[in-house]
Amino acid sequence: MSAGWFRRRFLPGDPLPAPRTPGPRASPVPYRRPRFLRGSGSSPGAADASRRPDARPVRSPARGRSLPWNAGYAEIINAEKSEFNEDQAACGKLCIRRCEFGAEDDQEWLTLCPEEFLTGHYWALFDGHGGPAAAILAANTLHSCLRRQLEAVVEGLVATQPPMHLSGRCICPSDPQFVEEKGIRAEDLVIGALESAFQECDEVIGRELEASSQVGGCTALVAVSLQGKLYVANAGDSRAILVRRDEVRLLSSEFTPETERQRIQQLAFVYPELLAGEFTRLEFPRRLKGDDLGQKVLFRDHHMSGWSYKRVEKADLKYPLIHGQGRQARLLGTLAVSRGLGDHQLRVLDTNIQLKPFLLSIPQVTVLDVDQLELQEEDVIVMATDGLWDVLSNEQVAWLVRSFLPGNREDPHRFSELAKMLIHSTQRKDGPTGEGQVSYDDVSVFVIPLHSQGQGSSGH
Repeated sequence: MSAGWFRRRFLPGDPLPAPRTPGPRASPVPYRRPRFLRGSGSSPGAADASRRPDARPVRSPARGRSLPWNAGYAEIINAEKSEFNEDQAACGKLCIRRCEFGAEDDQEWLTLCPEEFLTGHYWALFDGHGGPAAAILAANTLHSCLRRQLEAVVEGLVATQPPMHLSGRCICPSDPQFVEEKGIRAEDLVIGALESAFQECDEVIGRELEASSQVGGCTALVAVSLQGKLYVANAGDSRAILVRRDEVRLLSSEFTPETERQRIQQLAFVYPELLAGEFTRLEFPRRLKGDDLGQKVLFRDHHMSGWSYKRVEKADLKYPLIHGQGRQARLLGTLAVSRGLGDHQLRVLDTNIQLKPFLLSIPQVTVLDVDQLELQEEDVIVMATDGLWDVLSNEQVAWLVRSFLPGNREDPHRFSELAKMLIHSTQRKDGPTGEGQVSYDDVSVFVIPLHSQGQGSSGH
């Protein structure tokens, strides 16, 4: 996919404006909210946003606009941390067509049947860093990348066992045995399609931001329903959980500076120029001071999961690359690209130094076999950006879900109302446990009911 094609597809009209300096740079795509929010009321500008967090408006789809599976959605903008809401969302129906190689000399892919061959559904959240541009690009691009990747393997998806050759030829009589020994199943093709779609989307974002002299990145949390299974792919610190009457199940693994510590330190070891002489790749329990010089202190490097001691040198007094603990950990360096999906765990302060080629983050994919669950009416998936999880635990969210849904069964919009209620719970200090905190970040929430799967329409 060329950058020129992307501009023609998503940026009709005049060419991209040149970056303006000084002052904020122009985004490669116009700022906008998800399409399914049209008709839900105008989004307030920065000048209209209240400084009181409890007065920030919560938006959800207009009544009468249904999302896939009758899912609910709500969002709230940050408390003036940035000018725009840096979260983005997308959802819709995946129409996967059956294709095979044509006989023409140019060997183009030919669509054999105009009707969809396999259908699925898609929900996605993107949390932008360094501006909304990367999240907007991802929301406009990732679903198309995924559809193409699935169409490339659809013959293997519908086979009893994925064949060694999509053409159907059997070069070696033992090919089926080799595939079976590897344990390759249809769901592995979906996982591979998701991983390849993330990489393709990352490349598109990198090209577009580079062409417009932009920086920034985004997280990506995606749920895909296909052939009775739900695939949750995550790259970043957003989260998805399954909430049932007697169960709370984590469906995503979060990427944070702490969980990615060794990989980041390894990059700093291989490419020390990325530290710009201002940072140390070594991790210490705290920021070192001048008085620590010559002392032996605890530290760890890229090759260590445990700790050791080293004598403090002058170079160790530089800013640490990683600082903090858990969800509060922050990357303080310039390390890695400051754009694309690969940037989610890197809170970049200085974007003058960028690593090429781009660092692509492989999403962590969890597979939920929905057909094997004895579903109840209140069984839901809750997907949300980190603004929700910074102040609410999995158990608190589950408690709110179980408290709300049984008493609102007659409301056809109850899942969007639940999403709004979850966001409102992040804006009060008297939260579900009486020890609530207020989230000043952007918050976006999907609530996907499993019992009513297949209902609702689509819209990106």
